[in-house]
Amino acid sequence: MSDNKAPTGDDAVTVEIEIAAPPERVFQALVDQKQLIAWWGSEPSTNLVAFDMDARKGGQYRYACVARTGHDHSEVGEQMKKTGANTFECHGEVLELDPPRLAVWSWIANWHDDAARRTIVRWELEPTKTGTRVRVTHSGLAGMPVSRKDYSKGWVGVLDLLHKFITGLHEEAHGHSQHSV
Repeated sequence: MSDNKAPTGDDAVTVEIEIAAPPERVFQALVDQKQLIAWWGSEPSTNLVAFDMDARKGGQYRYACVARTGHDHSEVGEQMKKTGANTFECHGEVLELDPPRLAVWSWIANWHDDAARRTIVRWELEPTKTGTRVRVTHSGLAGMPVSRKDYSKGWVGVLDLLHKFITGLHEEAHGHSQHSV
């Protein structure tokens, strides 16, 4: 599918981080259901109530979470109120898997400007001298200003959760701290 490729227009949000762990370790955190629940569920502004992942090409995933009291979800929260939804729900299909360098998912979220619109999330993992450069690109956001603005901050937070999860496990396994950029 041509929409699985990295976007070239201005309809995408791209965020990068470097994690002091090998690509194989990072990839497992992206596709293993138990690990996804552990790190994605550590988001402080929501409570994760489900994360199902069938990590194979053509497999389906779904997650749902509810807002924690005292956290403002700004424009996205307002969109949710308009639709009457009280749970953030996202689902899609695993479009590509090339371990340990690439995972691509379709992304359909009930908090989007158009809740039926399919967008694409592309995870690219590149080995570096000190670990792995993780780049997540969320495309298909043209004409979705609220969602695009939300993802420009949201993916930074998601990568931070992934980084903390992996380096926390890495430190436990090796008995010392690994610093990454």
